[in-house]
Amino acid sequence: MGGGNMGTALLKGILETATARADQIVVAEKAEEKAEKLAKELGVRTVNRPEHIGEVDLVLFAVKPQDLDKAAASLKKRLEKKALFISIAAGVTIERLTGLLPAHTAVVRAMPNTPALVGMGATALAAGPDVTDGQKKLAQGIFEAVGLAVWVKEKNMDAVTGLSGSGPAYVFMFIEALSDAGVFQGLPRETSLMLAAQTVAGAAKLLQMSDKHPAELKDMVTSPGGTTINGVHALESRGLRGALMDAVARATQRSKELGS
Repeated sequence: MGGGNMGTALLKGILETATARADQIVVAEKAEEKAEKLAKELGVRTVNRPEHIGEVDLVLFAVKPQDLDKAAASLKKRLEKKALFISIAAGVTIERLTGLLPAHTAVVRAMPNTPALVGMGATALAAGPDVTDGQKKLAQGIFEAVGLAVWVKEKNMDAVTGLSGSGPAYVFMFIEALSDAGVFQGLPRETSLMLAAQTVAGAAKLLQMSDKHPAELKDMVTSPGGTTINGVHALESRGLRGALMDAVARATQRSKELGS
């Protein structure tokens, strides 16, 4: 349900990894142009109203939280008894979702992020009480089709929203600032941006492939009295760590407010 950026990214990942076939998928998308594009490019069937989906055994809910109540109500008579309902609606609890769906519907709450658009997403999943091990495996497979997927307790989902859900925006700001810094020192804009983006991507990949703590990797390039330690000192004196911790805290709090 929903053919926006995140819904489409998940759909492409599902098809590219053969998690499901196009003829097994129906997309409910009210925007006609978007629905036609999905049908043409991906070969899936599209409908403009949720109640036209037909009977289904799995729903991936990828619409805005404010559309949740109406859309969930339209599915009540179409979910099979052992259906799995996966929601990526920010801040919407499993308890609330369960109350909108038929009794004992298996509900998984997920929080992906925008790098899923390029197969590099980070998704946290929380399972409701009626979710079976098989359904957990299925849900995890869907999000692993577009990156990393991990299970957390639902009480931690707001923190996930503040960290990895909102995190790409923080990283984009960091890359932009790093690029501006290069321009300030005389580098051409295009060159500076390429170097900044590749530096962030390469550092992240190095960390993922290493068994070292990020502090150890930092120490490897901060020689005594050298250039890097001088730069690190400037970041520490300006409160980089505190600013990031505050950003995650504020975003986490807003996620809690949206879900209340």
